Amino acid sequence: MQHPGNLFVVAAPSGAGKSSLVKALRSFDARVYPSVSHTTRAPRGQEKHGREYFFCSDTEFDSMIANNAFIEWANVHGKRYGTSKKGIHDRLVNGEDVLLEIDYQGALQVREAFPQAVLIFILPPSWDELRSRLENRGEDAPEVIEVRMKNAEVEMAQVSKFDFVIINELFESALFDLKAIIHAQRLKYASQRRLRADVFESLNLS
Repeated sequence: MQHPGNLFVVAAPSGAGKSSLVKALRSFDARVYPSVSHTTRAPRGQEKHGREYFFCSDTEFDSMIANNAFIEWANVHGKRYGTSKKGIHDRLVNGEDVLLEIDYQGALQVREAFPQAVLIFILPPSWDELRSRLENRGEDAPEVIEVRMKNAEVEMAQVSKFDFVIINELFESALFDLKAIIHAQRLKYASQRRLRADVFESLNLS
């Protein structure tokens, strides 16, 4: 099923800079709407319920799974994350561009539900840089960082299944690349035909 809006999915291993890039993109582009996922993990730092995530209990999450309420859900670092099917569908039908910031498992599941979704993977420039970013973040104990590094091997092995790859070596360059992908998708024939139907009709173009 085709929808008027575009669906973008951004995935990356922890520490690659995915969240920072998505936050910066949204500050430049008000036409990109975030999808707020549900998660069973506890809030971090200044995160608020309904803004970064919908924080819920395992029981609540189980109920949503039973009711087929998720497009995708996955177990990441021992906690579960899920994307609301209705929330995404309603925005796309209204012609809005939606951006999902999820792990690679969820991204591939979204592709099954929405074949037209644009999948974007963020890579770090090196293993040393990835470890440095995780350590400098100051959020995880050393043993947790080791788990994240090990998981990154599995996650980055899936990069060939994505449409676009951005290497986040210099943040400004990576952000430019992300904005370019979003803009290019909007310039495709199908998108332009939907958004500027008046021009096509005035030019007698079908």
